[in-house]
Amino acid sequence: MKDAEITNTVDRVLAGFGSAPATPQAAQPAETSSGLAAELVADLLAGIQDDAAKGATPDYVPGSKRCCWTKAKTGDDTTDTMVSDLVVRALSQKLDPQELPAAETVAEDIEALSETGFTALGDGVFDTMTAAVEAAHAAQQQYLFCSMEARRNFVDGIRAVALDPAILNRISRMAADETGMGNAAHKVIKNRLAAEKSPGVEDLSTGAQSGDGGLTLVEYSPFGVIGAITPTTNPTETIICNAIGMLAAGNSVVFSVHPRAARVSLLLIKLLNRKLAALGAPENLIVTVQKPSIENTNAMMSHPLVRMLVATGGPGIVKTVMSSGKKAIGAGAGNPPVVVDETADLDKAAQDIINGCGFDNNLPCIAEKELIVVDQVADYLIKQMQKCGAMLISDPAVIARLEERVLNENGGLATDCVGKSAVHLLREVGISAGDDTKVILVETGKDHPFAVEELMMPILPVVRAANVDEAIDLAVALEGGNRHTAMMHSTNVRKLTRMAKLIQTTIFVKNGPSYAGIGVGGEGFGTFTIAGPTGEGLTSARSFARKRRCVMVEALNVR
Repeated sequence: MKDAEITNTVDRVLAGFGSAPATPQAAQPAETSSGLAAELVADLLAGIQDDAAKGATPDYVPGSKRCCWTKAKTGDDTTDTMVSDLVVRALSQKLDPQELPAAETVAEDIEALSETGFTALGDGVFDTMTAAVEAAHAAQQQYLFCSMEARRNFVDGIRAVALDPAILNRISRMAADETGMGNAAHKVIKNRLAAEKSPGVEDLSTGAQSGDGGLTLVEYSPFGVIGAITPTTNPTETIICNAIGMLAAGNSVVFSVHPRAARVSLLLIKLLNRKLAALGAPENLIVTVQKPSIENTNAMMSHPLVRMLVATGGPGIVKTVMSSGKKAIGAGAGNPPVVVDETADLDKAAQDIINGCGFDNNLPCIAEKELIVVDQVADYLIKQMQKCGAMLISDPAVIARLEERVLNENGGLATDCVGKSAVHLLREVGISAGDDTKVILVETGKDHPFAVEELMMPILPVVRAANVDEAIDLAVALEGGNRHTAMMHSTNVRKLTRMAKLIQTTIFVKNGPSYAGIGVGGEGFGTFTIAGPTGEGLTSARSFARKRRCVMVEALNVR
């Protein structure tokens, strides 16, 4: 693959993600495109030259045509692998997990950042839910009289906090360490996505109609105090995107954070409050309680001053808010299938599926959870996925041990396995794997628990289908009516359309990894509150606002 092609590919991904800097390095050759993509290509090629000078075997070597590159150890074409390496580096802004602060250093630095400690009272943290809600209500009453420009400044302040390199790295590391799930480098990507691509006040468009009767405006107006429940899987990401959207719409927000992510959640809320105070915002627009619990969550949901509930989590909590009698947005569970038919670009599909399934150890609710592939191309696809970082487990005894380890006696998930890496899970069943192993592949039937349950760990069940129509029907059944997310790799437009119509998911990604559906390498804004059950879809500022009509009679018609 040519250097320019690699650069252009990474440029396209970064353009969709919004991370490419405006100017190239001074040393960058003039004929290559500007931005981080060109810088990364230059860095990679420089590293190859350094390896060669030291006598080491580099990852890539010049191909026979001199202008192309091949994988050194295998001789394979690098169309997918080299681009994948660069895209991963680009999306994470070259933040390797080892480059993030060590856990013991983080505790000291965070203590200094928050001064009083991130679990202490103050800066939006209250001892009771009643006190938190009342403070948020008082803040929102003042916020009603802030200008739209002020709202924009406050939202920009939230973005600035989340994108500060020190804070971004720390909350990402802390979330991984405190919850024991996912990995810090991928959480950097998710937190940055939430900060950069969550819509703000620009999402609140005004509708107007004029005529002989005068002028009518339809505008988005705040609900008041919103109660927001955040998950352990995406704790800081959800706080960032919800805070941006809810404050942009003119609300204040009471967060009921997950107890297993309390420390990092409280820290972030404190830092956001300090920034908002510095910008002159009303005090306590974003609040929470010092000790999150089910009791405090129930108190928040039943409080009369909370006018809207937003739950991001499992089906239980979503059902609870939907039955609360209040306006509710429910972002519930999914079991996203990915279908691959015989017309697909199988090499690309393999890379996309492993990248999506392995991202943050499969914690995102949008991630590929089961693969249904047309039988005639299944063997080749599995082989290509193994080249991309998957390990195929075929021994029935090992599969049985894996099933016993990751599922509990009731058939549900073993909590201590959720969000763990493929290497960790394999080690638990006596299998040694290299650190580059991202996903565990297991061939199963359609009724196997691995296919039916949303595992939220990098175990990908592979189910064979006789043809594409059977594959689509299986995908619809396994998705379980959650209407969350689905993927399909195909060049048959009619079959892509058939699956889209039948599965009715909020997100449907065609020929790409799952995370393209929330704006990473794909078009569109990002969010971590995806409301399938209540129908809002990918939530944004307008999701957290009421539509109101303002009418001027027999005036302001100038036609």
